[in-house]
Amino acid sequence: MTSSKKTTDHVRRPSKDERAYGARNEDPYQSRAKYPEPCVCSGCGAVLHKGRWQWGLASPDAHKHLCPACHRIHDRAPAGIVTIRGDFFGQHQQEILSLIHNLEAREKAEHPLQRIMGIHASDGGIEVQLADFHLANTIGQALQHAYQGELEAPYPDKDDVMRVTWTR
Repeated sequence: MTSSKKTTDHVRRPSKDERAYGARNEDPYQSRAKYPEPCVCSGCGAVLHKGRWQWGLASPDAHKHLCPACHRIHDRAPAGIVTIRGDFFGQHQQEILSLIHNLEAREKAEHPLQRIMGIHASDGGIEVQLADFHLANTIGQALQHAYQGELEAPYPDKDDVMRVTWTR
């Protein structure tokens, strides 16, 4: 008995991220080649271990390179921007800022690249610039969950910045 199942090993299947968010070009701040290991970021001290940036102790002979987050911070090129507007923000500014800083601390403890680059006043609200687009989405979802309001968080096309807007 022969099987009629065709093999498609030669066809490249889209990755999980591509299926979820659509095909994306590579981030110019992510290295196209592997960093030599052991490697430590000369900016923040994060260590590259098994292809992943994490907090830890670097060996004395570790290579020194800027991690993608420090590179973005140096170039002032955020990967994500969260804009927060509305009367509610004016009345609850400290509470919202505490939520944002607590989220960053929690995420950064596990993922060194997820950092706030800066917070700036913007048209009756604030703009939070982030070194990783995942943190932008996390902040937007947390604001929506905690305070409702209107959330716009479309994933960017290609290598664009993720722009999240929350209003209430």
